Amino acid sequence: MATVLEHQMLKQNRTFIYICSIFFVLTSCNPTKYVPSGQALLDQNVINVNKEDIRKSELTPYVRQQPNKRIFGTRFYLGLYNLSNINKNRWPHGWLRKIGEAPVVFDPSSVTQTTDQLNSFIRLSKGYFDSSVKDSVSTVDRKTKVFYNVELLAPFTIRNVYYDIEDTIIKSYFFFDSVNSLINRGQPFENIVLQNERSRFVKSIRDKGFYGFSGDYINFDIDSTKGERQVDIYYNIRSPFTIDNLSRVTFLPHPVYQIKNIYIYPDYDPGTALKEGEAYVQKLDTVLYKDYYFITSSEVQKIRYDLILQTMYLRPGMYYNLTNTDQTQTHLKSLNTFRLVNINYEETGIPDSSTQKRYLNCKIILTPLTPQSYRVVLEGTHSSGNIGGALNLIYQHKNLFHGAELFGVNVRGAYEGIKQTEKLKSIQEYSAEASLRFPQFLIPFLETEGFIKKYNPSTSITAAYNYQAMPLFTRTLASASFGYTWKVGYQTHIVNPLQLNLVKLPPGSMDPEFAKSIRRTFLEYSYKDVLIVGGGYSFIYDNQPIKNSRDYVFLRMNFESAGNMNSLIDRISGVRNAGDTASVFLGQPYAQFIRADIDLHYNFTFNQVSSIVYRAFAGVGIPYGNSKAIPFEKQYFSGGANSIRAWQVRSLGPGSYDPFGANDSTDFVNQTADIKLELNAEYRFKLFWIFEGALFLDAGNIWTYNRDQSRPGTQFSLKETRSPETGAIISRPFYKDIAVGTGFGLRFDLNLIIARLDLGMKLRDPRINEGWIIGRRPLELRHDFAVVLGIGYPF
Repeated sequence: MATVLEHQMLKQNRTFIYICSIFFVLTSCNPTKYVPSGQALLDQNVINVNKEDIRKSELTPYVRQQPNKRIFGTRFYLGLYNLSNINKNRWPHGWLRKIGEAPVVFDPSSVTQTTDQLNSFIRLSKGYFDSSVKDSVSTVDRKTKVFYNVELLAPFTIRNVYYDIEDTIIKSYFFFDSVNSLINRGQPFENIVLQNERSRFVKSIRDKGFYGFSGDYINFDIDSTKGERQVDIYYNIRSPFTIDNLSRVTFLPHPVYQIKNIYIYPDYDPGTALKEGEAYVQKLDTVLYKDYYFITSSEVQKIRYDLILQTMYLRPGMYYNLTNTDQTQTHLKSLNTFRLVNINYEETGIPDSSTQKRYLNCKIILTPLTPQSYRVVLEGTHSSGNIGGALNLIYQHKNLFHGAELFGVNVRGAYEGIKQTEKLKSIQEYSAEASLRFPQFLIPFLETEGFIKKYNPSTSITAAYNYQAMPLFTRTLASASFGYTWKVGYQTHIVNPLQLNLVKLPPGSMDPEFAKSIRRTFLEYSYKDVLIVGGGYSFIYDNQPIKNSRDYVFLRMNFESAGNMNSLIDRISGVRNAGDTASVFLGQPYAQFIRADIDLHYNFTFNQVSSIVYRAFAGVGIPYGNSKAIPFEKQYFSGGANSIRAWQVRSLGPGSYDPFGANDSTDFVNQTADIKLELNAEYRFKLFWIFEGALFLDAGNIWTYNRDQSRPGTQFSLKETRSPETGAIISRPFYKDIAVGTGFGLRFDLNLIIARLDLGMKLRDPRINEGWIIGRRPLELRHDFAVVLGIGYPF
């Protein structure tokens, strides 16, 4: 035994040494190897600020020269470059230089430029007029560090704001909207506030019909000579003017524009238009429908005109409005029917002689997507150490009833081999799913046009059937759901008032030994026929689309309940449970439970090659009434490619329970429970070509809500409890059951998908008395390491 253990440890040590050696070679090469003689490598830029009023992250973009990119504090890409022979171009030397990064040779002129830009930023943009930036340079062993010391004095504040607005109509709008002005007396002076105020007022005034108004008409004069570290701001809004032949200047009022006609091209083909030119437009037919001109190449409506009009924030006769234009474009894109959406305006020419009003014609050019698509997707599957594959046949129609309805069908077949003690068994799965999404609310007797324009809602109907042949049982799952989705900014709301699931295990489909082992346990209730009738709500917040943001947050909260309507019907009808017999609905036992969980992600980007992502998950399901356990499909599991990666999928927990027990040869495990807590952190970094790397740390577990005598140590508890009869520990504080794993992963960026390979290593196993493995016993290759495959990032 000792010899085998020593052999395993030796293999692990060799692998670790190989990995460390490669990394050491890349990072320990002389970084100045290819720095020209007499010059130095730019090693680091150090910014020191004497006050917290300005963050260092605000100053970093103004540093003109950046050092070589680092991963874990090492110049990985420079190491790749230095591995090459700069005098050779054949492989691998040219390839190493291509994927690597040449040394950044220190440029003294960049220091002067940076100091000037930093001074300009803190003085003009941030309002520290008499503050300063001083630089210094330190070079040791041909590596240079540059120090930028920012000395901030007290900021200047705004004393008074004076307004000079030549156009009386613009002036009236300005003072009516002055409560929203970003410039206020007493606040610190910042140039960025002036820029934001200019953008705010331009948008506000263009929403009132001033199509030609731009930020060029607004300027600010700053007077910083008033003393007491205060400034006066002169807010000027100029009028357009003309110059005649005698050089006389005439100031004009800003013109207001109304929309005269709206022309909608619902099936515009840019390729044919480019090829045929004006002839393409001339052969199109024009239809006047509800005051809108539809210009189309076909008499048959490829998409219903009413659907397009329900997204319209624009109508003939209204004043030009920038916000309405943007919202119209956004809602047209959200139909997922058009490949291109362009909205253009053209002046009609001479203004109306009696009112001096000016008019615009609006052109909305829509290029449809190909309505139907077919895909065949092959998958390689790998879970719990078992290899398999899947075939997906996917059909989509993006405009089924000419109303941007998205219809989809997915037929899937999967096979996965399971290594058992006696022979090779398998998991087989066959499923079919159909879905239909409508770009509106299907709610009877409710006028939803205003809601559609504001929240971009949709209605989804899905139906699915799934057949699963597992080593220990066979079951079928039929499901259907009906729900609504709408969005508000970065928030998405999903309400499913009806969710129906029917789970059946055909008679004789369960392995007799397995059925015997779970008899009279909580697991027995999870492997019975059950009807799940309920509803749910999901809230999603995702601010990732924000531009120029280095970090983003993703939050998803789910809540669902089932069986309450069935239970109410039972009460009204006077039905009562008889002993352990569950009530039935339409001849089928029904489940009764509530379930809620929260999933939070936070991503912080260090630079263009590295980032760190944190994730926290908490979920709980509580059975009650007609159920002693929540259905198997609704239970949580841990381990696998998107969870605690040092454990294979469904092999961790619940709690300190060991699913293998004394029978260490059992390979098929399927552990689930009612409660789940999980914390993950992953540092991601780009390597070269299609390769990306990751280091991760995972912690968490699952627990049962009620005590399960057949699986000791599984119940969630805040404190230790013991049996009053025997004194044996029934449950212990949940934090003692936390499993911890770490590891390294590779990602393969294949453009369409990200393939992933993770190697996880156990650090703390709740199933052993010691808990922590490191420092307690040698690592075991079979039990303490796991290889998982996945598609996409884990979170």
